[in-house]
Amino acid sequence: MSRVQLALNVSDLEEAITFYSQLFDTAPAKVRPGYANFAIAEPPLKLVLIEGVGEPGSINHLGVEVASTDEVQAATAVLSSKGMACDVEESTTCCYAVQDKVWVDGPDGARWEVYTVLADADGDQALGGDERCCTPEPITLGAPATSGTASGCC
Repeated sequence: MSRVQLALNVSDLEEAITFYSQLFDTAPAKVRPGYANFAIAEPPLKLVLIEGVGEPGSINHLGVEVASTDEVQAATAVLSSKGMACDVEESTTCCYAVQDKVWVDGPDGARWEVYTVLADADGDQALGGDERCCTPEPITLGAPATSGTASGCC
């Protein structure tokens, strides 16, 4: 199973949850302080809402959720072979989940991640070590691939 992920910055999480619950006729799969996500079956979409980060109504980042670490590793190999700078994270905790992932930047700076969720996570560090959930440090296109240096999530 894989599905596209769309992470949005929102100003009012409760209002956004109400709107997207009605729009997609489904309840959120996870709600935590400043964070919610929806696992929408049709169309296959992982919708993530992040409160208080970035410009409200803007895209935080984009992604593809996959079923396993093997699929993340395969995506990393393919993206690297095509000359894309990959930022790999293993067993990173943020957005209330432990994940393996790889990040790449689109030509206009849009952040994309291919990720799998390994386990649920709660607690003070569940959004990410510096509370900048889903906003990893920018990487330079064409720079050598690194491992475990960003703080991205979701």
